[in-house]
Amino acid sequence: MGMLGLGAVGVVFGRQLNSAVTTTINATVPGLGQVLPAAGGFRIYTVTNGYPEMSKADYRLKVSGAVDQELNLTFSDLETLPQTSMTKDFQCVTGWRVDDVPWTGVLLSDILAVAGAKPGATALAIDSFDGAYTESLTMEQALRPDMLVAMSMYGKPITREHGGPVRLYVAPMYGYKSLKWLSAIEVIDEVIPGYWEQRGYDIDAWIGQSNGRSDEPV
Repeated sequence: MGMLGLGAVGVVFGRQLNSAVTTTINATVPGLGQVLPAAGGFRIYTVTNGYPEMSKADYRLKVSGAVDQELNLTFSDLETLPQTSMTKDFQCVTGWRVDDVPWTGVLLSDILAVAGAKPGATALAIDSFDGAYTESLTMEQALRPDMLVAMSMYGKPITREHGGPVRLYVAPMYGYKSLKWLSAIEVIDEVIPGYWEQRGYDIDAWIGQSNGRSDEPV
């Protein structure tokens, strides 16, 4: 990963900590493969018949597509990149919310900078190692300072049920955009609707501005 060090030189350090305070609402969601017991105020959803397991030693994040260099990042590689922390709510489109969740990881924009995303690329296709779940972001969304490839939650490694060892955290959007068990990011030239978008959810899932909901934004 010698090129990783070179690509990371220009990544900006010391970004500000973010926070938001909202209220908690409870609701249920139909059509999920499985709803696992609540953990720390969260409802744990999966679209398969369980949830996958991956050790830190075996973990890889592939970054491909319209990039200067394809990446195959280990967990240790991610740890060497600048770490960003933010404290924000996690809001599910079904109505429940967990306030003030501390997250730490690598900004999605930093990973795209290391890979050298092509200027003409307009979107990301994002995959989970559960083999079923997919998501999408526009490049403009991906470059925001509140899009995190998360490795820590509440100051501890992200657990299996929460999408560890590495998951996506998309702070300003409903939780279905925050893909668990992150395995691959492909830089592409048009948005490909993700798992839930193919089933009727909004592609742009801004909190309070999509899916017919009026929640206060994060």
